[in-house]
Amino acid sequence: MLFLPPYPLSRISSHKKIKHFVEIIPKDAYILEIGPGGGGIRDYCLHNNFKHYVSIDIVPPADIVGNIHDWNHLGLQPASFDFIIAFEVVEHVDCFKEIHDLLRPGGKAFLTSPVPHFDWFMKVLESLRLNQPRTSPHSNLVNLNAVPGFQHKHVKIIGGIAQWAVFTK
Repeated sequence: MLFLPPYPLSRISSHKKIKHFVEIIPKDAYILEIGPGGGGIRDYCLHNNFKHYVSIDIVPPADIVGNIHDWNHLGLQPASFDFIIAFEVVEHVDCFKEIHDLLRPGGKAFLTSPVPHFDWFMKVLESLRLNQPRTSPHSNLVNLNAVPGFQHKHVKIIGGIAQWAVFTK
């Protein structure tokens, strides 16, 4: 059974992110998910027989429990992932260098984050229980187009309040 969050907009968003990003990943690709949260992507990957999926988070039930900044001490190898998924993570922690270091050349990072100047609206949606409440402050809100170090970036604004991006190493 696929996990879907109880908050209506989060549930819709999770479904659309799977359709937009995850369904295009080959089943034999090496995938790292940073901050799996409720496990929707994990459940999807396991249910659909993805062979090389692993998750990392600072709390269980991630496959690797630890800080992404310490990836080299947690058994992860540099340039070892074809795809890295970080949905609603980069606004909490600056991990762009770690994503770059862990991606293989030509690898892709799938990122989502609130649009910085509309984060106040995300708080309103959270207070109305339409969107999942944040687990920690959005202390690293950035315009994803401004992130350096990747060969190619494609950033799309969704509903005026969310950024969905594909970064290629």
